[in-house]
Amino acid sequence: MSRAVVVLDYAAPVEIAAVLLALAVTVLVGASLSTRIGVPAPLLLVLIGVLGSYLPHVPAIELSPEIVLVGLLPPLLYTAAIQTSLVEFTANRGAILALSIGLVVATTVVVAIVTHALIPGLGWPAAFAIGAVVAPPDAVAATAVGRRIGLPRRVVTILEGESLFNDATALVALRTAVAAIGGGVAAGHVALDFAIAAGGGVLAGLLVFVVVARVRRLITDPVLDTAVSLLTPFAAYLLAETIEASGVISVVVAGLLLGHKAPIIQTARSRVTERTTWATIAFLLENAVFLLIGLQAQQVLAAVGSSELGITRVLLVCLATLATVVIVRLAWIFGSRPFLGQRRRNRALPPRQALLVGWAGMRGVVTLAAAYIIPTSTPHREVLLVIAFTVVAGTLFVQGLTLPWLTRTLRVPAPDPRSDALARATLLHQAEQAGLRRLDEVEDAGGHDPDDEGIGTMIRTRVEQRTFAAWEQLGTRSGAESPSERYTRLRQEMIGAERAEVLRRRTEGDLPSEVVQEVLGMLDVEETMLESAWTAHNPPGDHAAPVGTGGCSDLDAHARVEMPPGESCEACLREGTRWVALRRCLTCGEVACCDSSVARHASAHYRTTAHPVVQSAEPGELWRWCFVHEQTG
Repeated sequence: MSRAVVVLDYAAPVEIAAVLLALAVTVLVGASLSTRIGVPAPLLLVLIGVLGSYLPHVPAIELSPEIVLVGLLPPLLYTAAIQTSLVEFTANRGAILALSIGLVVATTVVVAIVTHALIPGLGWPAAFAIGAVVAPPDAVAATAVGRRIGLPRRVVTILEGESLFNDATALVALRTAVAAIGGGVAAGHVALDFAIAAGGGVLAGLLVFVVVARVRRLITDPVLDTAVSLLTPFAAYLLAETIEASGVISVVVAGLLLGHKAPIIQTARSRVTERTTWATIAFLLENAVFLLIGLQAQQVLAAVGSSELGITRVLLVCLATLATVVIVRLAWIFGSRPFLGQRRRNRALPPRQALLVGWAGMRGVVTLAAAYIIPTSTPHREVLLVIAFTVVAGTLFVQGLTLPWLTRTLRVPAPDPRSDALARATLLHQAEQAGLRRLDEVEDAGGHDPDDEGIGTMIRTRVEQRTFAAWEQLGTRSGAESPSERYTRLRQEMIGAERAEVLRRRTEGDLPSEVVQEVLGMLDVEETMLESAWTAHNPPGDHAAPVGTGGCSDLDAHARVEMPPGESCEACLREGTRWVALRRCLTCGEVACCDSSVARHASAHYRTTAHPVVQSAEPGELWRWCFVHEQTG
């Protein structure tokens, strides 16, 4: 039975709209199903796409390279770039550049040698073209699986950073190889082309960053700010491509800098709106990419039948290329491991983490789209397309399915949630102290006003409650409800009742709709704040690793001690109050309650004795706190 063919190009808008709607619905169903059955969404959607490509009523979808490279790649790169820490990127820039440039070039060369040897009549330009096509791992594929299974942050940072720039290297190499297929390219042209692409891309990205940053300083409306954000990746890409530079590098540079400067050049409402908008876009695009990969299966594999090489040789070439891609990556990473250390710490990438980085080299839709750029007149083009699909599907399923097992086998620790909670509480406390100092300065500069005392007390109480909530995530006993949790639960129940009353009044029709929407919006914002405060709630029982002390002499002078079970706050018992968590003074051994408790006996003990350091007396917690320098260790 013949199947309708839909080309994802600029023509046939009605057909394209229907296909896009079907893709979106399939993505939503597939992503929802993946959470129920415990299979990563990218792999499940690829499988759904493969099965769908053989159904008679599902049209064959042909990917247009222009749609992928101009329509999909810029927003995918941009949403990854604005979420990437520029600080962490800079700290790992040696490893990132070694992989995004050096490894891509090495993979291109070795794959070219293998395919040239195995495919009779394949010229060197075409061999280098397929090498460039399969060389770059995909940021979406790697991190979609990596974040789900809890890879170490350094591994995820390297994978994200590598995948942000390696597309540029591969596309420049592909462009040069395609030009060579049509005519001949001077040897020096390759290096010059790459230098122009990279340098021009950086300059274009910097220019877009400067313009957008200045515009954003003038905008306070989050809707307008988000509209600017939606235009930014396409503007950066098109500007660079217009001057024959790398649009990929331009988008990445603009995204990294705008994400880093967002707290300065955007309002809080704009940042929240932008995060929500791009999270939705990224969800749809990332998952649609994997579905599109699977939908290419039938037409790509059908081309094998028309090849003069025969099924056996085509299969041999595909498997050899897949093995080459995996082996070259592992060899490169372990060979250069001593040089892949963090710049500030000057230490090599640990062997177990290096193995994870090497095994997480999944390919994605950019590889498939790039394969279609190879001219149709190229000998054995159908085989080259099958090679690209095999590498994408093979790395996704072989490496993607085994990466969780490998992570567990190597016992590489995931980010410790209790350590994160400790760092979060410390940072919030330090921010609180800075805010309170500024409040004192404002009150002192404005002179004493009796009416301001109540306002200042209210502000201090609310700020303390926010900080206490962060500490409670560490110290609340298993099964016990902390004061902040109790407040959140009760306030959410109140908001539910308040919303029901507003909706009842709305049905009466005697209130302006704008007023009703404004009040409902206020309730939504407060409920969202309550929910977001507990999204990072930490499971009990994990040992909180110490965070940096910044050279605190008091922490250095007071070592940790073993905590006997069954500790209690004697002052609370005498006064009849309850404690939330306990702290032990490392100078005299006094056990007292934390500041989230009613009486705050630990802080009172410090004010009375000036003993500087306490240690958590809760089971499984190893952290200390210095009252003098306000640091943990």
